[in-house]
Amino acid sequence: MAGYRIDRVSEDIRREIAAIMRELKDPRIQGMLTVVNVEVSSDASFAKVYVSAMEGIETAKLAVKGLTSATGYIRREVGKRLRLRKTPELKFVADDSIEKGMGIARMIGDITSDSNEE
Repeated sequence: MAGYRIDRVSEDIRREIAAIMRELKDPRIQGMLTVVNVEVSSDASFAKVYVSAMEGIETAKLAVKGLTSATGYIRREVGKRLRLRKTPELKFVADDSIEKGMGIARMIGDITSDSNEE
């Protein structure tokens, strides 16, 4: 039963962090950033936040530096908005899943355009 709660909390945290990221004014946090996933520990004391960028992994790494410097603010806002008894400590991780997904979509598009030409 506890697994359902952790899943729900991680999805709520993902949604709120995505909204908070749009409000931040740090120049490192720019471009098409996406919170891909949030993994919350079983006791809800830690959360890993995976951030990806359309521009590539280097942009995501730069955004992670900006997000890490704003961790206190983000954690306070998440706790305030979700009214959690215990707000997890946030750790931001750069992820390149969007870049990989775009590459796969491009390859599929190339294959379908080649088969349509024949």
